[in-house]
Amino acid sequence: MSAAAVWSVDPRSGKRREQVATEATAADVDRAVRAAHATRESLADRAVRAAFLRAAADLLDASAEEVVATADAETALGAPRLTGELARTSAQLRAFAEVVEDGGYLDVRVDLPDPTAVPPRPDLRRWKIPLGVVAVYAASNFPLAFSVP
Repeated sequence: MSAAAVWSVDPRSGKRREQVATEATAADVDRAVRAAHATRESLADRAVRAAFLRAAADLLDASAEEVVATADAETALGAPRLTGELARTSAQLRAFAEVVEDGGYLDVRVDLPDPTAVPPRPDLRRWKIPLGVVAVYAASNFPLAFSVP
């Protein structure tokens, strides 16, 4: 059985534009999750992750005209709204890069040892670590919101 085609539809005319994807099989999803998991170690480096986010923002900005035209053809939301949405998204990606570099999201806690406490307190350290990959289901009413790119 072949996978179902997914088509872009022009909302102004209702006509098919182009095939944009095929419906994913369970094996396709498994491959995607495994590929995402394989990148986990490289993205654990905060500098690499911040650079990745900034590169994504730069690529969106560099392709803004084409991205906005395609999004308008698929949504009929209009270039002004989509241009603003794209600018907001690239700004959010850059802001996330700053948060990643800052590291505050790790919520690092260090409780130094106190042998005079009753009972004595050991050296305790805590921070958040990623557990694995996450699937993101994007909002369709904001086609260029940061969850989509």
